[in-house]
Amino acid sequence: MRTGRLEAFSDGVLAIIITIMVLELKVPEDHSLSGLLHTTGIGLLTYLLSFVYVGIYWNNHHHMFHLVRQVSGGVLWANSALLFCLSLFPFTTAWMDESRFEPTPVVIYGLNLLGAAIAYRVLQAVIIRRQGPDSPLRRAVGSDLKGKLSPALYLVGILSALAIDQGRIGVWTALTCFVATAISWIIPDRRIDRVVRQHETAD
Repeated sequence: MRTGRLEAFSDGVLAIIITIMVLELKVPEDHSLSGLLHTTGIGLLTYLLSFVYVGIYWNNHHHMFHLVRQVSGGVLWANSALLFCLSLFPFTTAWMDESRFEPTPVVIYGLNLLGAAIAYRVLQAVIIRRQGPDSPLRRAVGSDLKGKLSPALYLVGILSALAIDQGRIGVWTALTCFVATAISWIIPDRRIDRVVRQHETAD
C-alpha cells in the first residue's frame, strides 16, 4: 500500500497528543503573573519539552517518508509501536509536572523517551530492510551518530535520577540530558533533504 494513509493517521495521532498535553495545563486561580508562575509555570516547561519532542518526531517522520514509496505490514506495526510510545507523553509529562520532578516520574519520563527512540530506530531499520541494499534511506541516515547517541543520553539521565540521591542532583542531571538531546535534534539536519532531492531528480 502507499504511504498516504499511514502518514495521515500518524499526523492525526500526533495532533491529538499535543492537544491532550495542552489541556493538562492548569489555569491560574488568580489573574496575576505570580499566579501563572506558581500554578502553571512548571507545567508550561514540561509541556514545552514534550511539545519539542513531538515536533522533532513529526519532522523526522515526515522527512523519512519522503523516501518511502510503499509500506508493508512490518512497517505498519513498527509505526504503530512508535505512535504507542509517543501517545504516552501526555501521561508521563503530566506525572512529572504534578510531582514537581520527583525521581520516579522523571525516570518514567526518561524511559518513555528511550522507548520512543528505540521504536523510531526499529521503524527506520524495517524500512531500510524492505528497500534493500540500495536503500535511499540508508544513504540518507549514514552513520546516524545522533540516532545512536540519543538513547545513550537517555540512559545516562535515567541512571542519574535513579542512582544519585544527593538533593536534586540526579534529577537535574537527567533533565539536562533530556533537554540537551532535544536541542541536538532541533538543529536542522540536511541529510535526508539532499537524498530526497537526488531521488526526485532520478525519478
